[in-house]
This record gives sequence, structure tokens and C-alpha cells, in this order.
Amino acid sequence: MKYIGLQSQIWKNNTRSVLLLVMFPVIFYALTWLFFFFSSAGQGQLQGLEEVNRRFFYTFPWITAGVVLWFLIAWFTHSSMIRAATRSRPLERKENKRVYNLVENLSIAAGMKMPAVNVIEDDSLNAFASGIDDRTYTISLSRGIIDKLNDDELEAVIAHELTHIRNRDVRLLIISIVFVGIFSFIAETLFRSVRFGSLSRGRKGNSGGVMILIALVLALVGYLIATLLRFAISRKREYLADAGAAELTRNPRALASALRKVSGDPTIEAVKRADVAQMFIENPWLGLKKEHTSPFASLFATHPPIEERIRILEQF
Repeated sequence: MKYIGLQSQIWKNNTRSVLLLVMFPVIFYALTWLFFFFSSAGQGQLQGLEEVNRRFFYTFPWITAGVVLWFLIAWFTHSSMIRAATRSRPLERKENKRVYNLVENLSIAAGMKMPAVNVIEDDSLNAFASGIDDRTYTISLSRGIIDKLNDDELEAVIAHELTHIRNRDVRLLIISIVFVGIFSFIAETLFRSVRFGSLSRGRKGNSGGVMILIALVLALVGYLIATLLRFAISRKREYLADAGAAELTRNPRALASALRKVSGDPTIEAVKRADVAQMFIENPWLGLKKEHTSPFASLFATHPPIEERIRILEQF
């Protein structure tokens, strides 16, 4: 696969970040308006657009404040949340000079500030990059990938993760994770409300239940749209990071060899969240899901087939 160029990819990802920042709130507001419209119909009180708009604009400031607050909290705490979700911790220079030297040398070669380095205490082989700026950029490596790869292979994996940072892939993923989380939280809250009936019993008979069911359907639609938009960020980011690593190390076969070893045991048992799983160099649930694959799995895959990535790298 032809590498399309660093500046071009950065520009594309920055543009997509802006589009995501615009699209997610637009979808959220549209679904809120539809809730007011269908809830009035569901109560047998089909109201004019003027009344629906009045109710929507009355709640608009509160909706906006809630979305902004959620986004700000997630934006400033995402590093600690990712560390908790992966059980990673800072790797000190004196603890492993080999890793630090590889990261430092590659960062100098790429003309970028050296990111922080974390370790996941798991014998499986995997890695990911995270962060939104120079202050929070981090490369996390499993203990297995540190111990089981030789220097050339580990250098190639680190170069892959540095390319994700250079290309602004990690920032784009963080933005998508934050907004998908909003829809996921709302859908789960409404589902629990319907299931346990805490909001379905009201003074107006079944009207409370009808409104909750309408909200649940719309929240699920929003979650599906947001998830598909997240996938639309494109699996090509992995191919481009592979190409960037090959360009940086001048050794594509080292990354191919590393990916072959990673494919044998990528499962990180601590990772329970799908949004965090998509950040890894290979899906950390792969070993757990092999028995449950279906013809439709590829439509929702967060990573391209690792065999195809290896094949392309070996053709460089």
C-alpha cells in the first residue's frame, strides 16, 4: 500500500476530528427533537411543529451543557481512564533502558517529542498509543511484547505506534470514543429504566412507558449511527501506521515478523471495553472471539485482517 504522506494524513485526520466534533452533537440534537415529536404522538397529543420546537429549544441549553460537561470531563481524564481500563502503569527509564532507548531514538528520527511509556503487566503481545497532545501522548506496551520481540521487531512496533501519534490517529479515536460513550450511557440508562420499570409508572397511565420506549429506540439509533461513524474513521489507519513504521525504520519485514508473533497471542485479559480495544495494534479480544466469528463480523471489525497487513509489509 502506498504511503500517502505524513502531512496529508495529518490534515485528513484533523479534518475528520472537526467533522466528528460537529456531527455527533448534530445527531444528538436531531434525536432529541425527534423524541419530542414522537412522544407527543405517542401520548395521542400530536402537536404542531411550533409546540415541538418550543419544548426542544427550552431543553436545548440543558442538553448542550450536559454534552459539553461530559466531553470536558472525558477530554481531561481520558488518560487515567485508559490506564484504569488497561491496568497499565508508567515504565521508568531505569526499569527498562532498552525500551526507552528505542522510543527515544525513533522519536528523534521522526522529529517529535518523546511520548510517555507505559507497561501492561500481561504476558500476551500487544501495544497501543493514546493521548491528545504532547502532554498526554503515551505508548503502552505489554510485558509480553517487550520480552518476546527482538530489538528490530520491538522497534517496528514502537514506530507503528509513533506513526499513530504523528498522524493524529489517537486524537481522532479519543474524540470518537467520548461521543460514542454519551450515546452508550443514555441507551443503557433508558434500557435499565424500561427493564426495571423505574420510569414507566407515571400519573398518565402508560404515557411514561411510551415516552421511555421512544427515547430508548432513538438512543439506540443514535448509538448505532455514532458507532458506524467511529468505524468510518477507517481501518486504513492501521495500514497507514504500518507503512509509516516501515518508512521510519526502513525495515518492513521486522514489523511483519512482529505482527506474526502478535497474532499468535494478542489477548489482553484486563481490557473489557470495546472502545479501548480498538486502540491496540491488534484486537486484544481476538483470542477470546475466534470461536464466535460470523460472516458479518468484518463489517464491524476495528482492525483489518492481520494476515493482509503482513502480506503488504512483505511486499515493500
